[in-house]
Amino acid sequence: MASALVDDRPSPVSGRPAPPRPRRTRLSALPEVRWAALSLVAFLSAFPIDLAGAPAWTWGPLYALCYAAGGWEPGRAGVQALRERGLDVDLLMVVAALGAAAIGQFLDGGLLIVIFAVSGALEALATRRTEDSVRGLLGLAPATAVRLPPEGGEESVEAAALRTGDTVLVRPGERLPADGTVLEGASDVDQATITGEPLPVPRTVGDGVFAGTLNGTGALRVRVTEDPSRSVIARIAAMVEEASATKAPTQLFIERIEQRYSVGVVVATLALFAVPTAFGADVTETLLRAMTFMIVASPCAVVLATMPPLLSAIANAGRHGVLVKSAVVMERLGTVTRVALDKTGTLTEGAPEVVEVRALPGAGVDERRALALAAGAEHPSEHPLARAVVAAAREAGVQPAPAEDFSAVPGRGVRAVVEGHEVRVGSPAHLPDADATARAAVAEAEAEGRTAVVVLVDGTPVAVLGVSDRLRPGAADAVAALGRLTGSAPALLTGDNARAASRLASEAGITDVRSALLPQDKVAAVREWERVGERVLVVGDGVNDAPALAAAHCGIAMGRAGSDLALESADAVVVRDELATVPAVVALSRRARRLVVQNLVIASVCIGVLVVWDLAGRLPLPLGVAGHEGSTVLVGLNGLRLLRSSAWRSSAAG
Repeated sequence: MASALVDDRPSPVSGRPAPPRPRRTRLSALPEVRWAALSLVAFLSAFPIDLAGAPAWTWGPLYALCYAAGGWEPGRAGVQALRERGLDVDLLMVVAALGAAAIGQFLDGGLLIVIFAVSGALEALATRRTEDSVRGLLGLAPATAVRLPPEGGEESVEAAALRTGDTVLVRPGERLPADGTVLEGASDVDQATITGEPLPVPRTVGDGVFAGTLNGTGALRVRVTEDPSRSVIARIAAMVEEASATKAPTQLFIERIEQRYSVGVVVATLALFAVPTAFGADVTETLLRAMTFMIVASPCAVVLATMPPLLSAIANAGRHGVLVKSAVVMERLGTVTRVALDKTGTLTEGAPEVVEVRALPGAGVDERRALALAAGAEHPSEHPLARAVVAAAREAGVQPAPAEDFSAVPGRGVRAVVEGHEVRVGSPAHLPDADATARAAVAEAEAEGRTAVVVLVDGTPVAVLGVSDRLRPGAADAVAALGRLTGSAPALLTGDNARAASRLASEAGITDVRSALLPQDKVAAVREWERVGERVLVVGDGVNDAPALAAAHCGIAMGRAGSDLALESADAVVVRDELATVPAVVALSRRARRLVVQNLVIASVCIGVLVVWDLAGRLPLPLGVAGHEGSTVLVGLNGLRLLRSSAWRSSAAG
């Protein structure tokens, strides 16, 4: 497994601890690379001795080592495929190499084994670098933690041994060992490795914290709320394994064809040997031609054409803050024809601010009292608007009142019993009790481009809160780039009011605005586009976006802390909330798809030319090996080009 080095030295620019640096897996750590290297060394040792005409006992064992080191693993995989009534190209290559050795062509068979082993090592390298890059998105949690038993004292335990409900002590400068809630203490926590926030965020009693984040100057007592196997880091690790194991539709199609094609190659090889031999042809020469045909006709390069580009693209995206959950998703992203974006937390920074509190005349509640009741009702909620209300109360020196019997409905608002009163806070469109005075206050707030939130106490409107949010830096450029990539202007799907949505859409350069939508309305919009043949990409972050993310052709979630449902429903996650990475990963996917097509063309042309040459003329076995396996290595290296940082930069620029 890949691991990460934790570097807590201050950054020379900001003075903050540098984020953990991912450590790449050494080439020598990959068994495929070790076996390929051993096979190559044995071949290079035997080759000059063989050419010098030395006795067979001097070079024979070296060739045997070359065959064994490079061929045992594909041979085992091929035998396993036979047991499952399948035929693997790995077995064809091993049989061809052994056939070449059987007629005295030890050098040619060894060359085949070496190049085939190298191509397998390249694919293993692409897979492992994908794991390294995606795991490097997050700082890994420390190996040990200080647990505080109920009976008192402290004990050092493995972080993996922590359980939900345990209390841990996190001292200044230490990394948090688990996801949890602060029970005691206050500190600034550096969450940049998870949320990408440019500054440490204050965390005090009741606030959530995440494994792998760095504690600041205060000591914290934290109650573990997630088993280590369900922490943010653990979920990312599971996604990495899933991404590496999945296969794109193109790859699955190729593998289905491969089975029938491989059987056809075996039948044709037997016919090329049996028919001429039956008519008196030289056995050695005929077998040599048949072995050459089996080698050059085998679809090794075709099989390797798809996964290296897609896995390399996943790895590159991971290094730049986008977790693509599978090769299927990476292939799909390049096919989207329309993009729909959420507003709050997606186009905007997701940190709205309460800029105005309007107490309604005759309600008998002043602004401070209304803010205290609203903050009390919103305190248990994780919605960005709820956080804004609570933050506004604290900034005004108002203590949120305790709440009971809390409930929330996505897209509508919250309800709670606060100091014996039923308090509801939410969208004016779904609070029918609002009277004319409240509607007028709502209209005034919305006319100023703000989101209006109505506060009702015991069914009576008492105040209207004016909330505004800031457009993310670079949002307009990202919207324009998505429009160029897909050929159609992105749309805005939001539950916010029409005026606020239109104001923000105009700033972002969006003309198709659909406002006041419930979660089911967003799903309906996605399905409406898909009925006319569009492949829709939905970008969102909230609970109310999760159904649309799941229903779309592709879904990308903004990965800021919160809304686990959206993260689970999405096909990809922008871990650091950089909207500019969305068009970049779409462009990278399209580039990967182009490389897949290039690889398939290269492989098909090479196979076709070599097969015709062997059947119509006389193709030397070494040249056939070099041509066929050379094309296999070529398509592997072509796919690995997407591992380079320049590939991401050109995708982002394009």
